Amino acid sequence: MKNLMFILFLMITLPLAAQVDRSKMPEPGPAPEINIGDYESFELPNGLKVFVVENHKLPRVVFSLILHREPIMEKESTGYISIAGELLRAGTKNRSKDQLDEDIDFIGATLSTSSTGVFAYSLKKHSEKILELMSDVILNPAFDQGELDKIKKQTISGIKSSEDSPSAISSNVRKVLLYGKDHPYGELQTEETVKTITLDMCKNYYDTYFHPNIAYLAVVGDITTDEAKDLVKKYFSTWKVKDVPTFEYDKVKIPTARTVAMVDRDNSVQSTITLTYPIDLKIFTDEAIKAGVMNYLLGGGASGELFQVLREEKGYTYGAYSSTNADRLIGNFSASCDARNEVTDSAIAAFIDVMTKFRNENVSEEKLQAAKNYLTGSFSRSLESPQTVANFALNIARYELPKDYYKTYLQKLNAVTVEDVKQLAKKYVTPEKAYVVVVGKAEEVANNLKTFSTSGNVDYYDKYGNVYDPSVSKIPTGVTVNSVLDNYITAIGGRENIEKVKEKVSVIKGSIQGMEMKITISQKTPNKLLQVLDAGGMQQTTVFDGTKGKQIAMGNEVLLEGNDLLETKLEATLNLFLEYEKYGISAELTGMEKVAGNDTYKITLTLPNDNKWIQFYDVASGLLVKQLSTKEAPQGTFTIAITFDDYRDVDGVKYPFKFNQTVGPQSMDMEVESITINSGLDDTLFEIK
Repeated sequence: MKNLMFILFLMITLPLAAQVDRSKMPEPGPAPEINIGDYESFELPNGLKVFVVENHKLPRVVFSLILHREPIMEKESTGYISIAGELLRAGTKNRSKDQLDEDIDFIGATLSTSSTGVFAYSLKKHSEKILELMSDVILNPAFDQGELDKIKKQTISGIKSSEDSPSAISSNVRKVLLYGKDHPYGELQTEETVKTITLDMCKNYYDTYFHPNIAYLAVVGDITTDEAKDLVKKYFSTWKVKDVPTFEYDKVKIPTARTVAMVDRDNSVQSTITLTYPIDLKIFTDEAIKAGVMNYLLGGGASGELFQVLREEKGYTYGAYSSTNADRLIGNFSASCDARNEVTDSAIAAFIDVMTKFRNENVSEEKLQAAKNYLTGSFSRSLESPQTVANFALNIARYELPKDYYKTYLQKLNAVTVEDVKQLAKKYVTPEKAYVVVVGKAEEVANNLKTFSTSGNVDYYDKYGNVYDPSVSKIPTGVTVNSVLDNYITAIGGRENIEKVKEKVSVIKGSIQGMEMKITISQKTPNKLLQVLDAGGMQQTTVFDGTKGKQIAMGNEVLLEGNDLLETKLEATLNLFLEYEKYGISAELTGMEKVAGNDTYKITLTLPNDNKWIQFYDVASGLLVKQLSTKEAPQGTFTIAITFDDYRDVDGVKYPFKFNQTVGPQSMDMEVESITINSGLDDTLFEIK
């Protein structure tokens, strides 16, 4: 019976299927109807504009306050505005930071601050309490010097952890090229700018900009408009009105030719490549909607032309993408990928080729419809969040959009045509007038980049966007690798005192991601090592007896081999810098760079396995202040950066007592607890059993 029913089904449906002409793409249906939740609004006498979105599915309420202000130049103290925002969360005149944290945690709520607003949410039954805490933060910030010092220290630690990141370096240089350092979008936060930040700067920012007449408050969740109105009036009616300054900035210059910006990162095994340029694309315009569709087709995802060619066809990269960003002042276009050194020039050529073809050829109706379907789905899914509706209301008010802007969004999206995409591509996809930013090993890639520059030249930039001429030696006459190392030996105590050190035990403490750790390093000449790391109940031991080495962790033992064994031997060697030649290490003076704002000599050490350690010696003090190296791991190649500080005398020799180590995105501050010299270490301590 089942077989008979199946045959009857085929007999009925086959004639119908035969009537479908599959050579023609089905006509797209009309844009789906969307149901954007309603909101109600009111305004306090002091100008605070409030938007309420009722949603009673869950018993919670969200409060989100935004300041609508112009971008601000911070100049030599770039970063003080964001730090001022963090300070709002660091205690009020009525509550210390600990008390504020305790009050928020007690009701299971969340409260965060920034330089342009405050966000908080709690259960419905605690909505008045969290709003009272929120108003206390906004109206009565304490601006405590101790808290500022903590935030500055954390900020500087974050800068150090990312300053050798190719993506962070590329971002810095892009900002400077796109906007210039005299534009708020082109300013860079550095260790030096953070150090200049004072409490008065943060207070002045708050006093100037935190006022209700430029503030918008969204209230979303299990609350009625009447309830919200009563609460907002109760806690924000006393907020004082004040005129807020506005600014105008010079128009950003659009490049007229293609230039190549090279950032030399001489331990890179791959290049971070970006083609970028400013575009005059304003947010919340019909053109911005069309540009979004255009960009999705070019490089918005894995189906984009850039991804399909550079990854799927050429195999140059794991992923290539683009973005077309609209903005109130000035937008930008960027296309980027990471590519191996040997295919860096090929990847750039492919970017230019794909972008040129995309601009000059029509996309297919099928691809266009697929893009619109994806973007329609993304927009529709975003409507599931009540917060989205609140954000829509805030945008309509802040940017004076038509009341039906979002209700007609999908109609505008689905009305985009092949000709629209081509027109927008001709206007905004201009690889012949782009900044090509490459962060990588200049020695291996720079010469092949000249062909992409209209002038035939490659411009060199440091990691902070400062241009320099690599052909002009900055090293003073008479300075050599030996003189730098001799100055270092003298600075830390002299060869005679250093050679007296036959044993050293260092106890170091630090923390990473909130986890405390202790490292005990025992060394004995010439190159015996025992390193024990204790962290949160986990112990890892590395031992090297001068010939063999192993690591022990979680009950597992692994013998060290190859590069791991060689580099452990070198790291185990006491006073290695006295015997580079003996251990097959070549040292070369390769330039000068700024480290923490100070001039340093850069020495590149080439190990017997051809790996490189790059060291930076402070010109003024002679001390080693930084070292870079790379490490191969199953997850890829990582850069390890260590900075050295706070040198102290121990038995006639100076050692750094503070370190910051970064491995990829992870950063750890460490401090030496003790150093013991020549304590009589027994050789059995270093035995490999």
